[in-house]
Amino acid sequence: MRLPSMSQPFLLAPIAECPPGPPSAQVRLAVLGARGVGKSAMIVRFLTKRFIGDYEPNTGNLYSRLVHLDGDHVAVQIQDTPGCIQVQEDCVQVPDSLSRCVKWAEGFLLVYSITDYSSYQSVQPLYQHIRKVHPDARTPVIIVGNKADLLHARQVQAKEGLQLADELGSLFLEISTSEDSQGVCDVFQYLCKEVSKLQHTGSTDRRRSSIIPRPKSPNMQDLKRRFKQALSSKVK
Repeated sequence: MRLPSMSQPFLLAPIAECPPGPPSAQVRLAVLGARGVGKSAMIVRFLTKRFIGDYEPNTGNLYSRLVHLDGDHVAVQIQDTPGCIQVQEDCVQVPDSLSRCVKWAEGFLLVYSITDYSSYQSVQPLYQHIRKVHPDARTPVIIVGNKADLLHARQVQAKEGLQLADELGSLFLEISTSEDSQGVCDVFQYLCKEVSKLQHTGSTDRRRSSIIPRPKSPNMQDLKRRFKQALSSKVK
């Protein structure tokens, strides 16, 4: 499945830490993938619209920002993750810190580089790990092929990314973080919307389950019948 196009422009509030106090809404996202696929660059591009090409290998930075989305202020927390996973025979070895991040997050971006086939191979095991932690298929996961501007170095074809996303029942998008700021914003915007919808559905379900069913009104004909039976028994 392809990512639906965004008709409305994405409005980004001034980049500042979330102010104290409860926000109108809160969304927790995690960006996962192998080392060097551009996870940090994607997050910074989304939050600042600036592109920075080189990063020191991170140990798991958490970005907390207030953004303007569809008329509401949303506190978005994005967990950047180190690319320290190991894939052996389609089985991914996930560090405990990464597992805790998967458990914490509500929506996921699985990122690979189109110039690195091994990073593409890590997507499916990561997806399976997410589904173990979040068996609810409604938990949104988007597969992103990054560095789409480096066509001369392409190792993963777009049809391979699309095929994998179709097999996993996920959404798919190829982007260039360095050249396509709007594409990066679109993918984060869509993920925020999907998490918000899931939160709304979950809160509605909880409200419904907390409502005590109202007792049925007594049937008046049945009451009259029982009253007559009681009178007749007394007369006898």
